Amino acid sequence: MKSKVAVIKTSPTAVLADIEKISLMAGLAEALPKDKPVILKDNISWHLPFPSANTTPWQLEGIIKTLRTAGYGNISAVHNNTVVTKPSQGLILNRLGPIYKKYQIPELYNFNPADIKWILYQPKSKMPALDKIFPAGIMIPEYFIGKSIIHLPTVKCHIYTTTTGAMKNAFGGLMNTRRHQSHSWIHQTLVDLLAIQKEIHPGIFTLMDGTTCGNGPGPRTMMPVEKDFILAGSDSVAIDAVAARMMGFEPMNIPYIRLATEAGLGTGIMKDIEIIGADISDVNFHFRVGHNFVSRFGHLFWFSPLKIFQKLLFQTPLIAFFILGSNLYHDKIWWTFKGKKLYRQFLNNSKWGKLFKVYTEI
Repeated sequence: MKSKVAVIKTSPTAVLADIEKISLMAGLAEALPKDKPVILKDNISWHLPFPSANTTPWQLEGIIKTLRTAGYGNISAVHNNTVVTKPSQGLILNRLGPIYKKYQIPELYNFNPADIKWILYQPKSKMPALDKIFPAGIMIPEYFIGKSIIHLPTVKCHIYTTTTGAMKNAFGGLMNTRRHQSHSWIHQTLVDLLAIQKEIHPGIFTLMDGTTCGNGPGPRTMMPVEKDFILAGSDSVAIDAVAARMMGFEPMNIPYIRLATEAGLGTGIMKDIEIIGADISDVNFHFRVGHNFVSRFGHLFWFSPLKIFQKLLFQTPLIAFFILGSNLYHDKIWWTFKGKKLYRQFLNNSKWGKLFKVYTEI
């Protein structure tokens, strides 16, 4: 039986209704048991409100309304932080916080011990990457066990994984702030995390926003491009494959998609995916990842022979200098001289930017 991925074109006036439509088309009701709690896992790649980098407010509101209409009553949200992002600021600037409050969705932070306890977890599946990265044992949030999850990524490129979507979105939720230690094995790590998800979650579903997509060295320093698509599906590998193909990449040439397919965790082979909704056979965004300052540095120390210095640089207090450097580059230099201009153009000239401004009133 083929995996199913739904893709439709949408518009600001129709997007909330279209999210309900595409979610049902893609089998949300079949994928998520109604007697199990549901976690919403948004994607804040950057705390600044850069278009295409983060879960959109209409994406979040649309899936909450869909769940409520479909009879899912026990819904919560789990947020994470990284060494370079500030989730509380991101929730405000990206207009997501007011939506959670409007619909009375409880919010938890996986780095706050008062919210979530981390426990040692022994996966049933083999963990080629995580066992090597965390030889003392794999820790996961206890709260995730027994609950379904909905991932809310966007269609964008990524400097280390070529594309990022459903599979990469688990990176923040299931791993703590030491997850940067896995970058040298990032593709294998994403496969291990998907295997864990399939063990602990009764259901997995993804609603992916492609209304404004990110071309270039993502997940932050990209060129936002209006494409007006939304995607949905319960096979994380398949929806990432379809998004990759739409961006102009061959899915099975991307290691995390190929490895997950070979592991039987889903399919990235296009002929084995049933695409319903829009005809995307001729869609090709011709995206390219490229490089920025951070990617050049990262590739040097994550993937070149210099990776032998990782423990010294990234597992000692020296990491503070790299966090400072990343914040300086992204938040002070790139945002000031390029990102802010692109954001203003988005707000004033894009139909999606105009919708984004409406959410300040919620």
